Amino acid sequence: MTVNRQAAARGALALGALGVVFGDIGTSPLYTIQTVFNPGDPHPVPVSTENVFGVVSLVFWSVTIIVTVTYVLLVMRADNDGEGGILALITLISRRGAPGGRRTKLVLAVLGIFGASLFFGDSVITPAISVLSAIEGVKVAAPSVASLVIPITAVIILGLFLLQRIGTGAVGRLFGPVMAVWFTTIGVIGVSGIAKHPGILKALSPSYALGFLFGHFAVAFFSLAAVVLAVTGAEALYADMGHFGRAPITRVWLLFVFPACILSYLGQGALILSDPRHAIASPFFLLVPGWARLPMVFLAAAATVIASQAVISGAFSVTQQASQLGYLPRLRIAHTSEEQAGQIYVPWINWALLISVLTLVVTFKSSTALAYAFGMAVTGTITITTLLYFYVALRLWHRPRWLVATGAAFLLGVDLLFFAANLTKLVHGAWLPLLIGIVVFTIMTTWQKGRELVTRLRRRDEGPLQGFIDQLHTMRPPLQRVPGTAVFLNRGKETAPLALRANVEHNHVLHEYVLVLSIMTVPVPHVPVAERLTVDPLGHKDDRVTHVTARYGYMDQMNVPALLPLIREADIESPLQESDVSYFLSTIALRLGTTPGMSQWRKRLFLATAQITADAAEHFRLPRERTVIMGSRIEL
Repeated sequence: MTVNRQAAARGALALGALGVVFGDIGTSPLYTIQTVFNPGDPHPVPVSTENVFGVVSLVFWSVTIIVTVTYVLLVMRADNDGEGGILALITLISRRGAPGGRRTKLVLAVLGIFGASLFFGDSVITPAISVLSAIEGVKVAAPSVASLVIPITAVIILGLFLLQRIGTGAVGRLFGPVMAVWFTTIGVIGVSGIAKHPGILKALSPSYALGFLFGHFAVAFFSLAAVVLAVTGAEALYADMGHFGRAPITRVWLLFVFPACILSYLGQGALILSDPRHAIASPFFLLVPGWARLPMVFLAAAATVIASQAVISGAFSVTQQASQLGYLPRLRIAHTSEEQAGQIYVPWINWALLISVLTLVVTFKSSTALAYAFGMAVTGTITITTLLYFYVALRLWHRPRWLVATGAAFLLGVDLLFFAANLTKLVHGAWLPLLIGIVVFTIMTTWQKGRELVTRLRRRDEGPLQGFIDQLHTMRPPLQRVPGTAVFLNRGKETAPLALRANVEHNHVLHEYVLVLSIMTVPVPHVPVAERLTVDPLGHKDDRVTHVTARYGYMDQMNVPALLPLIREADIESPLQESDVSYFLSTIALRLGTTPGMSQWRKRLFLATAQITADAAEHFRLPRERTVIMGSRIEL
């Protein structure tokens, strides 16, 4: 029975990974080969037998090198307590005590933040290009309604984003089976194409990829900007590793997804060899038998919605992690599942993505036009991830320098070749993800810098906490103590909370028991409950003032009232009856000033970004009826 349960658990994980992780990369066959041979490309690839073999071979070996070797075999070994993604690499490198020079680690962290910023560009483009490419199938299946491609795409995207608030729990159970049908179908259809022209299997030999790349470099180099579309979604394998584990993702990729995608690419190549004039218009859908094309459009639409859902959920997760690490303001986050803490909904990001995606659909109007923009975000993120991985391998794992240098030279050489090819599409749309990445990067670094400046000014106004506690004994008349326990949220142990200082200096009262609570986010995904709290008494025992530090990982959910039982177990000087606990928050009204440390335009950007900060009481799950908010003013 135990063996059966373990097998069932592994099967459930594999099916879940199939639905969530591989949606993006699994829908790439819809548009990759079509984009390579698109006659409207500014650098078109002529359709010839030699070029078809070369392109299909390049696709196969690109997927093998970038996805299978770089991500599955190498990068996914670099986990941060089980969590993956580019932010996990940043925390591994930046963690205190990790080897490496401070300046080098800072540069790599900045590069990593830019890579995470590019992911937001990917999050905008993926829903637009995926859904568009699927609905464009009606041009083949039902040409009479071809004019409705844009409206249908817009309606599907609108519905997708409107449903985010409900959560993906119920729908998520359908993702795996749908994607299983999708991969099985594209694999079978690919085999049918190969059967008509089995010679296409020769493209699996690296000699065709190398011959095309070095024998026709002028053509092959420009084709790489479209070939890279075959690896879009590779980052999802790494980013979602914490949800499913490395082993299930690896098994599903090697045994099911990789073969299905390659069979589809080979089948499309075979079709173009058989009918080069007509097949390049839509090789994916033309490979499907006529009677099955309309059902295939519906299946493709479902698969692309799943692919879009995965990247939207990824944007929510990256936003949460960036906020926890101090690179974005605290945003309102809704948890859409009682069972799965990782299922979250971030309204502000959701609506920003919706507006951006609809704008792209209306502006670019076709998947091939969007394809020029797509590759830049993908290659940028992959290149940065590969670079960070090899730094971890060298400095943290102490791998032989010659081995790291050899691997880095080869894999980064491949990545940079793709990146250079995408730079040629800069004026044709590749500027878009770069612009989105630069804007998000500027916001994230400005917020981090602004937080540091505000913290410095706030510490000046707050004054030392221990000194403030010592002054309580010298106050005349003596300070009145009122029944109950007051919890003052504060940023650390060194300074006095502004709300505490205001309560004493203006109201001349203090609760019988006082807890100064500091919430600390540490650069690990999760902190065990047993290691959550550190308790430090302050002042004299009769003061009944205690400082508590609560540590959370950047993937943990913060809930201050849920800490009360843990604090009670620490045997502090407080009965901590929940009905007698009051919570005090210190708020800061920020104003533009002349304080040195930031340029004026960045101060304005910081103040504008601060406007979307979520309510602190809601963020920390504080009960409204027992929460007091007291404020002060700081000029930057």
